[in-house]
Amino acid sequence: MCNVLISAMQPSNFHSHCTFCDGRSHPEEYVTSALSRHFRAYGFSSHSPLPFETCWNMPVGDMPEYLREIERLKVKYSGRIEIYLGLEIDYLDKTYHASIPYFQSLPLDYRIGSIHFLPWRTPLTEDHMTAIDGAYDIFAQTVRERYRGDIRLITKDYFESTLQMIDAGGIDIVGHMDKIYMNGSLYPGFDRSADWFRKPFEACIDLIAEKGLIVEINTKNRSRKQQTYPHTDTLKQLLQRHIPIMVNSDCHVPDFVNDGREETLALLKETGFRTTRELTAGVWQDIAIE
Repeated sequence: MCNVLISAMQPSNFHSHCTFCDGRSHPEEYVTSALSRHFRAYGFSSHSPLPFETCWNMPVGDMPEYLREIERLKVKYSGRIEIYLGLEIDYLDKTYHASIPYFQSLPLDYRIGSIHFLPWRTPLTEDHMTAIDGAYDIFAQTVRERYRGDIRLITKDYFESTLQMIDAGGIDIVGHMDKIYMNGSLYPGFDRSADWFRKPFEACIDLIAEKGLIVEINTKNRSRKQQTYPHTDTLKQLLQRHIPIMVNSDCHVPDFVNDGREETLALLKETGFRTTRELTAGVWQDIAIE
C-alpha cells in the first residue's frame, strides 16, 4: 500500500531522452532545466539497445557510460533534486524484452515497457520491423504493403504485442500504450470506437490491472497535436480499474521537461483521479493531485 506524501503539482518526469539515444541534449542540461522549473524528481529513460542498431536507440556499447553518467548526476545534485536511472525498453517478441537477463541485470531504478516496432519476420533486424510511430508516409506504405491496406490488421498486431509485453513482465510502467492511434487515426478506416480497437485495448488494461503496473499518461504530443497516450477518453476506464497513473512528457529537448503536465493533471483531477504514482526517496508512492 502506497502512502500519499506530497503534491503532484511539484513537478516530476520519468520519461525522457538525451544524447545517449535520440535526445537533443546532454543529460545534465535536462537536470538544470528541471531545477529551473522547481522539479522534485527527474528520471532518465533512454531508448534501450536493440539486437540491431537504429538512429534513435542507445548502442549497447554505450550502456556503461550511461549508467555512470546518471549516477554522477545523482551525486552532484543530491539534496536539490531526486534523479532516477531508467530505460525505455522495447518489446520485440518473446526473445527480446525487459525480462531477459541483460535488462534485469542492469542497476536501474525503473523500467518502462513500450512498443515501437512490430517484427514481421525473423531474424530481428531493422529491415524486418514495422515502425509504428515514425513518419506517417512510411507507416501508410507499410500498412498497404504488409497488411493488405487494412488498418485493423496492424492494430491487431500492435495490441497483441502490447499484451505479450505486459504478460512478460520485467517493467514498472507501460509507456504510451495506445500510440498506434497517432498514425493510425490518419489512415482510412481507422476507428477507435470500433470493437476491433476497443476490445483489445480493454484487454490490455485489464491485464495491466491484474499485474499491478503503472500506466503513464504520455504528454509528448499534447501541445503539438492535442493528443495524449492513452487517449483522454480512456481515463475513466483506468480509474474504474484502479490502475495507478503517472504523467510523463517523453521529452527529447530540455525545454519540454514539463510539457503538458499541468493541463493533464487538471484533466485527471476532473476525471476523478486523486493521486499519481511516482518514485519518492527510491520508493513508489502515491502523490496527491492538488
